[in-house]
Amino acid sequence: MSTVTQVEVPAVRARTAPMKLNTEKPEFPDINTIRKAIPPHCFKPSAARSLSYVLRDSIMAGALVYAALTYIPTVSNPIYRTILWTVYGFLQGLVGVGLWILAHECGHGAFSLHRRLNDIVGWLLHSALLVPFFSWKFSHARHHRFTGHMQKDMAFVPRTSRSHFVQSIGCALSNIMEMEVLEDAPLINLIRLLGQQLGGWQVYLLLNATAGEDSMQNQDAKWWRRSHFDPWSGVFRPQEAIFIFISDVGLAIVCAGLYYGSMALDWQTMFLLYGVPYFWVNHWLVAITYLHHTHQDVPHYDGEKWTFVSGALATVDRDFGFIGRHVFHGIIDTHVVHHLFSRIPFYHAEEATRAIKPLLGDLYHSDESSFVGSLWETSRSCQYVENDPANPGVLKWAK
Repeated sequence: MSTVTQVEVPAVRARTAPMKLNTEKPEFPDINTIRKAIPPHCFKPSAARSLSYVLRDSIMAGALVYAALTYIPTVSNPIYRTILWTVYGFLQGLVGVGLWILAHECGHGAFSLHRRLNDIVGWLLHSALLVPFFSWKFSHARHHRFTGHMQKDMAFVPRTSRSHFVQSIGCALSNIMEMEVLEDAPLINLIRLLGQQLGGWQVYLLLNATAGEDSMQNQDAKWWRRSHFDPWSGVFRPQEAIFIFISDVGLAIVCAGLYYGSMALDWQTMFLLYGVPYFWVNHWLVAITYLHHTHQDVPHYDGEKWTFVSGALATVDRDFGFIGRHVFHGIIDTHVVHHLFSRIPFYHAEEATRAIKPLLGDLYHSDESSFVGSLWETSRSCQYVENDPANPGVLKWAK
């Protein structure tokens, strides 16, 4: 079960003041110059150390399940019982993100030097979270290869005009409200965010939504043949079909386990045990991806202007405190260096970020404002991109 699709893309992270737009055209260092600034040991993963994190997170997940099944049903007060299930779902969702990130390390080859071990561990962890591991691995590698490319990025390409949803409401209310006012309306922003956070990941897996128009391996594939679950999807090359099938087998096994678990317990308990944390995991996943690639000062590029380094540096390191560093394995804090060199294991990413930050200077982006608060503000202020008249080939967020 060995595959090679890793793409090296580093991410840099450091505590800086709020970003400032630079009207001058930046000079990007080449990737080898950046690589030389990083201590060589940062590129060396340890299988034992990586597996210890899998063990740690698995123990935490198991302990939460045990506590929930053992103690919560004994609480007679329905209000207290609801509160306890809510706390369980939130905490299990955090732990689930940690396991998701460890599988992410496997997909990049940053988990260990052994491809087979990476693939087995990644398949097990992602399948447990209902993620098609190899399907995600292949498309995610292409996202890293073309980050910031408006046509070829496989994961996140912003709109170039107002959403159809906002335009439709704007037309209906054109006599009483201007479009600009409607875009900033809290209710519209709430509806937009709820759709993104609750269903964005599933829509991406099913339809390859938010990917660039030239990102498909088969450009002629119909919309129903763009799924991450279809071995013959236009998202993948023909030789990758067997691995997509293996991903589907993993999902089928987990779904069967959930079904029999529902029979042994009941569907309500299984939903509280697995369903609620599942939505929490996907909420954090979508939020992390969105905020890494969305900021008023971070551009996107058309095909002629784009380079690997410029695209990799069009990402943002953010801060989520203790949870981000120790539960989410630093994925929020060190995403810039990760996009430059994706084989750097997460436990060396902080050091690698510190090493490249002086070299990158203003090309390195970070934002220390509230992560959760930034989700609301970014959704309101970064809705689509437009051409930068002062810098042809560069697209900036419309204001």
